[in-house]
Amino acid sequence: MAETAARFPDSEFRTRVEALQTRLRAADTDALLLTGAADIFYVTGFLTRFWESPARPWFVVVPARGAPIAVIPSIGLDLMSQTWLRDIRTWDAPTPGDDGVSLLAETLRSVIPESGRLGVPMGAETALRMPMADFQHVIAQLTPRRIVDATDVIQRVREIKSDAEVERIRAACRVADAAFAQIGDIAGCGIPLDQIFSDFQIALLAAGADWVSYVAGGAGRGGYRDVISPAPHRPLVRGDVLMLDTGAVKGGYFCDFDRNFAIREAGDEARRTYDALYAATETVLQDLRPGMTAADAHRMLTGSLEKSGVQPGGGRLGHGLGVTLTEWPSFIPADHTELREGMVLTVEPGAVIAPGRMMVHEENIVLRASGPELLNRRAAAELPVLG
Repeated sequence: MAETAARFPDSEFRTRVEALQTRLRAADTDALLLTGAADIFYVTGFLTRFWESPARPWFVVVPARGAPIAVIPSIGLDLMSQTWLRDIRTWDAPTPGDDGVSLLAETLRSVIPESGRLGVPMGAETALRMPMADFQHVIAQLTPRRIVDATDVIQRVREIKSDAEVERIRAACRVADAAFAQIGDIAGCGIPLDQIFSDFQIALLAAGADWVSYVAGGAGRGGYRDVISPAPHRPLVRGDVLMLDTGAVKGGYFCDFDRNFAIREAGDEARRTYDALYAATETVLQDLRPGMTAADAHRMLTGSLEKSGVQPGGGRLGHGLGVTLTEWPSFIPADHTELREGMVLTVEPGAVIAPGRMMVHEENIVLRASGPELLNRRAAAELPVLG
């Protein structure tokens, strides 16, 4: 790892792998193939920004019994050797025509009997990070072994965070809290929105973020149109509502929460909507419990907003959080995933102020037996006004 002192103890990874293996055996699956940055980091502690290069595939094989095996480009040998893994198999990549395919297939054949099954995450919020043609070659070399969906194996394990993981997310939240505390020096009337975005990222890095994978937001008269567009070079004006949302990373884990601010003055509609969003969030903070579902959380939020006379908006109103900016489940009516103790979640109600104007509010929590515990500093109870 880039900072050896930042590593989890080996016991943390062994516990994760044992949980995965228990699920593999229960599903009568002989091995799990992981190809994505988040899953590989989760199992090994292999943390690098080199994933930004699409030129090389990376693989980790988790057998139903025994230690995981890394099958990786040789450029990653030194860094992977600093993790707890000991079986690291490499090839010089990229190698056109056989970019790790034969080595991966050989490894999989060694841990999966001919009558066995290989689990690969295939469902929502998963992706295969290797060329499809190469994956087809791997499948051909594994015949007659079967390929099955292992989405449930990885997701049910990853969604429950250990105490060590919660502390990583809390540390990322502290970084964002510190940056938001400086907003009065960053944003104000006459300052262009793209400059605010840039200066906010600088503040996050200065506050201790390892990197800033995500900064989003918006600004507009009495509310903003959306929360994902690039920031334009438009100075803020009196009556604007500014929202900044960040996914700063600390130790491989994300925070994800936003804050709203009025510029010079806050209109009645903006104040009323902010109050409703704050109250809806407070309802979840007080009443959410393990055993409820993601759909229940959505119902609580929309019910509170409607009670306040505000139209809910924004689609999903919260989600999981961890080694990726967004994780399962989603707070939507169709998601009946049980919320369990140890889940880290965002509570993210959104409201439509008027056609083309909206406001969202987001907090990060860990779900305890007694209810939610905030991981970030709670937003101001009233819409803050900046000069």
